[in-house]
Amino acid sequence: MKVFKTLLTTLLVVGVLGATAYGGLYLVRHHDVHQGASATVAPRGPAAPEPTSAPTASPTPSPSADPTSSPTTDPSTPASSRSTDPSPKVTHHPPRPPQDVLEPGATGTQVRELQQRLFQLAWLPETTTGVYDGATVAAVKGFQGKRGLPTTGVLDRRTWDRLVGMTTTPSHDAMFNVLHPGRTLIGPGDQGTDVRALQARLKQIDWYFGDVTGSYDSRTATAVKGFQAKRVIPVTGEVDQRTLDRLDAMTTTPTHAELYNIQPSPGALDARCLTGRAICIDKTSRTLRWVVDGHVLQTMDARFGSTVNDTPTRDGLFHVYWKDADHVSTEYGSAMPFSMFFSGGQAVHYSSDFEAVGYNGASHGCVNIRDYDGVKWLFSQVRVGDKVVVYWS
Repeated sequence: MKVFKTLLTTLLVVGVLGATAYGGLYLVRHHDVHQGASATVAPRGPAAPEPTSAPTASPTPSPSADPTSSPTTDPSTPASSRSTDPSPKVTHHPPRPPQDVLEPGATGTQVRELQQRLFQLAWLPETTTGVYDGATVAAVKGFQGKRGLPTTGVLDRRTWDRLVGMTTTPSHDAMFNVLHPGRTLIGPGDQGTDVRALQARLKQIDWYFGDVTGSYDSRTATAVKGFQAKRVIPVTGEVDQRTLDRLDAMTTTPTHAELYNIQPSPGALDARCLTGRAICIDKTSRTLRWVVDGHVLQTMDARFGSTVNDTPTRDGLFHVYWKDADHVSTEYGSAMPFSMFFSGGQAVHYSSDFEAVGYNGASHGCVNIRDYDGVKWLFSQVRVGDKVVVYWS
C-alpha cells in the first residue's frame, strides 16, 4: 500500500512538471510570432492575381505608420512599380544636317534642303538647283546678317540651327522641284476688278493683247498658261498664289488708264524732234518715238537708267555714233541686241530683262526697249548721225 502511494505521487509530480513545460513552450512560441509580425514592413504580394472578391484580412499598415520599421524595397516588385515618375521623359532634338558645315561648291540633297528653307523666308526662288552657288552664298549671308550671325556665307552649325527653328522641313517634291498648283484665286468665268488687274499686268509684259475686259475668258487663260510655263509654274491657266506673287513682282500696279483701256498721251514732242530724223525719248511718259520730219512713225515703251545706283540715262541732244546688232556689254557681260549708241556707253537697245520683269528693274544708263520686233525694225531705219533727244515732257 505504501508502494502504491509512492508511485501515485510520482505520477502526479511528473504530470505537473509536463504541464508546466508545455505552458512555458506555448508562451515562448506565442511571443516569437508576435515579435516577428511587428518587425515586418509589408507582407509579400501574391504571385497570382488577386481574387475578385474582397479580402477578409485587414490592410497592412504603411511603413510610415510603423515607427519601428525602416523603408525597404521588395525585390519581387517590378521596376516600373518602383518608379516615382510613371511617364518616361522624351528629349526632342532639332533636326541635324547630315554634316556640320556646308560650304560653297557643295552639291546634293543637303544643298536642296538649305535652298528650300531659305525660300521659305524669301531669300531664294522656289526652284532649287542642288548647287551651293553664288546666289545661295548671298542668301546665306543675308540670313546671317539679319540674325546677327557672322556673315560668312558658309552654313555653320549656328546658322543651320537658327534656320531650322524658323522653317518647316521641306517635302521631297519641294526639294526636287515637283511643284503642285495651289488653290485657285482667279479662274475662268470670273469677272471684275481683279480680272482687269490681272489682264493689265499680263499686258505690261506682253502676254495679253487687246483690250482689258474684266472677264476671265479663253484669251486670259492662254496668257496665264504662257506666263506659268516660262516661269516653271504648274501650267493650269488658273491663277494661284504662286502665279500671282510672281506676276506682281514683275509688273507695276496698273493705272486707271490701263484698267479701262484709256490710251495715255505720251506727251508733247520736244521741239528738237520736229525736224529731221530723231529718236525722241520722253522720260515722263516712258516712251520712245521715231519721228521723221515731225511725223511719228513708231511708239514703244522705254525703261531708263537707275537713279538709285547712280546710273541715270543722260538728258539732252545727242546723235547716233555707232550701231551694233549683236552687241554684248564688256562691262556687264549682258547681251544688247540692236544697240544704237548715242552717248558714251549709253545706247538704245532691246532688253530681255525689261521684257521679263517690266518696270520692276532698271538699266545701267541705256534706253531699254522690250518690243523685240519693234526695236529690230527701228534699228533698220536709223542711220549713224540721226538725232537722239532725251527729255521730260
